[in-house]
Amino acid sequence: VRALTAQGRDIVALHIGEPDFDTPPNVVEAAYRALADGHTHYPPPLGMPSFREAIAADFSRRRGVAVEPDRVVVTPGAKPVMAFTLMALADPGDEVIVPDPGFPIYASMARFLGLAPVPLPLRAEHDFHLDLDEVRSLVTPRTRLLVINSPHNPSGATLTFEDLEGVAAIAMAHDLVVLTDEIYARLVYQGEHRSILEVEGMAERTVVLDGLSKTYAMTGWRLGWGIVPPDLVEPFERLI
Repeated sequence: VRALTAQGRDIVALHIGEPDFDTPPNVVEAAYRALADGHTHYPPPLGMPSFREAIAADFSRRRGVAVEPDRVVVTPGAKPVMAFTLMALADPGDEVIVPDPGFPIYASMARFLGLAPVPLPLRAEHDFHLDLDEVRSLVTPRTRLLVINSPHNPSGATLTFEDLEGVAAIAMAHDLVVLTDEIYARLVYQGEHRSILEVEGMAERTVVLDGLSKTYAMTGWRLGWGIVPPDLVEPFERLI
């Protein structure tokens, strides 16, 4: 794509999850001010307290679920949330259920860490929604993590609250952690986004992956975060 663009071809780039506009000017101006005010040093490992508080308050307001700032972990982009979750929870040979089609990094990150990605087929005839019976059939004694992504990359499908309750029931029955990739949560044009963290009992076994890249056209800024169970905060801090 870059080579063709350099040749003067007019390319509609559908290969990468990135807005086609620049970061809004007010955000850029705030960054200028922060640099001028001396915010150029190492932050605390888990992120600036004021940023963690803002993330927790935003999620709590939008989802109606109380999230404490000390459960928020700020990372350079959202991919480390995935990597740290896998590193903290799984050993080589363990299995991770990942959506297929899906963001390629789910499977490649698992393979990189010596884990076995198990594809969960999302079929066009079902509007790319997961089949709960199929999810159950994929769980084995080696399964450690179930990855869901809603709104989904690349299909745009969104999971209903009933879908999420079904996934939660499977996770609780098999003592699994769910990593929910909600990076596109604010880009919903019909209905509303729901998070599996809203399901009672899931706070202790859910990692929410999110960031500023998609909504605010800040892909190059590398600002992501996770909302993690209390017992994963210390492992994340050590990995960071």
